[in-house]
Amino acid sequence: MPGMGSGLQTNNPTIVSAFRSALLHQGLVVLAVVVLLALAFNVLRARQLARARAGEPVVWSGGGPLVAEPVARKVLRIGFGLLWLFDGILQAQSSMPLGLPTQVIQPAALTSPTWVQHLVSGAGTIWTDHPITAAASAVWIQVGLGLLLLVAPRGTWSRLAGASSAVWGLVVWIFGESFGGIFAPGLTWLFGAPGAAVFYCAAGVLIALPERLWWSRRLGQSVLGAMGLFFVGMAVLQAWPGRGFWQGHVGHRATAGTLAAMTSQMSATPQPSLFASWVTAFTRFDSAHGFAVNLFVVVALAAIGCLMLTGRRPLVRAGVIAGAVLCLADWVLIEDFGFFGGVGTDPNSMIPMALVFVAGYVALVRVPAAAEAPVPIAAARPPERPLAGLRRHLRESPGFVFRSLAAAGAVVVVLLGAVPMAVASTRPQADAIVSQAIDGTPQVVNFQAPGFQLTDQAGRTISLASLRSKTVVLTFLDPVCVSDCPLIAQELKQADAMLGPRSRQVELVAIVVNPLYRAPSYVRAFDRQERLDEPNWLYLTGGLAQLERVWRAWGVEVLSSPAGAMVGHSDILYVIDARGHTRYVFNSDPGPGSPATRSSFAATLVNAVDTVLSRS
Repeated sequence: MPGMGSGLQTNNPTIVSAFRSALLHQGLVVLAVVVLLALAFNVLRARQLARARAGEPVVWSGGGPLVAEPVARKVLRIGFGLLWLFDGILQAQSSMPLGLPTQVIQPAALTSPTWVQHLVSGAGTIWTDHPITAAASAVWIQVGLGLLLLVAPRGTWSRLAGASSAVWGLVVWIFGESFGGIFAPGLTWLFGAPGAAVFYCAAGVLIALPERLWWSRRLGQSVLGAMGLFFVGMAVLQAWPGRGFWQGHVGHRATAGTLAAMTSQMSATPQPSLFASWVTAFTRFDSAHGFAVNLFVVVALAAIGCLMLTGRRPLVRAGVIAGAVLCLADWVLIEDFGFFGGVGTDPNSMIPMALVFVAGYVALVRVPAAAEAPVPIAAARPPERPLAGLRRHLRESPGFVFRSLAAAGAVVVVLLGAVPMAVASTRPQADAIVSQAIDGTPQVVNFQAPGFQLTDQAGRTISLASLRSKTVVLTFLDPVCVSDCPLIAQELKQADAMLGPRSRQVELVAIVVNPLYRAPSYVRAFDRQERLDEPNWLYLTGGLAQLERVWRAWGVEVLSSPAGAMVGHSDILYVIDARGHTRYVFNSDPGPGSPATRSSFAATLVNAVDTVLSRS
């Protein structure tokens, strides 16, 4: 029977189809932007060539040396640009609209304090109420950020890319990673603490810094010093007793310790068997040698941190190499690459973490130097400082024009995701797609509604003809049901509130659908339980023969178990206009009965009622 506790699965075909359709349509917008930018580049380039033929200066350096982008900054910019692109591709997985809140966001917040759960839950409402908009927006925001970082190596566009990356990384860290779990028990570097998004934020801030700060070794020293302190702190935390990391298994029943339990869970993630076998083998090794594994991790983290803190290049280099190797080992054997299973949103924290401290080392040993040969002067102009000459050269070069247009296009891609998400956050009702994923699209019909004459909760005789001046929303509820029927009643109550003053033109009607428990006392008890005191609410009952005629006339199936222990019935709802014609038929299965599904069904019902009212 419909409505017997069904829920939304992450592979729901309606949601998956809508998500793919949204990405396709938005992808066509991106393609149109690319075409327009290509045309703009051709026009601007043609003008430059025309100026060159006319003898006007096109390239000028001011006589100063051109300075290349600092190598360390380039490592961060390109590395995190590629990571954002990869993350955007992962966000396009079909399971993201429904899977991300239930399988990623909520579990991440589960062990955090209550205030963190409330904060994450409040923000997560945007995703659960608007799954298609939110999931598609995340794709384009991250793809746009990746493109912006890759195409804008210098200047304002590049610093904007870094700042935007830091801001979005902070949003992901707070609401997607629950502050990276830093407020939860069991915090450990092995599992990715303090969250991958922290390093996206750090890289974004570094890229957004004025470029002159990269022209000395101080920035590299600062980055390595901060990372050294971080590693030492993680070593102390990893060595702390009583957290389950010193044991491969616990107790006489050989319950898996904290690390073995985690890796055992990761090995079960859908993935290539080769990778699963690596994680499984490490799980067995840790179960047998838990103390030795944890001792090695503690010593390695402390040593890496101390080497980075020394500031001496040979020692720092050893620390960076050891840190990169340890991060790689953790990424493969413990984090299990981080992006398998259909709801992985990024490669986890080890790769971005390694990028940050490697860039810090490069900044320490590779200070930008002037180019050996300056660009020839094409016209006599007053001498300028090297940076001014660089800016003029870049402005007038074809490469600069291309990068500027490409950066503008990347910003458009980011806005293609950010604007719809911002608009969705202002809408209090869930999208209709949520209820349609459970019940399908309401069926548009036009037939004369079968009449009835029954008794309401106050003992009055009510017929369909007596309600002819109003739009009627009709459904069938069991007064002793404890699953779907209370949820459907609350959906009707929410729809009535959403109608506001228009509810005076609407009558909400439910008819008893239980052959045994149909007395008016049961009806009134249901109303009290669900607080159904709306003036336009009617709950009708009658004799069994009366009810059976009504059920048959309206196509309602009723299945009773022996002794009436349980009644299964069709979850169905009709919208009837003021002339007595049925205009819409809804499958009213409430699904999981979450706030999103209730709000979505109520909003869909209100839209149908509004349509009927406008035609009355």
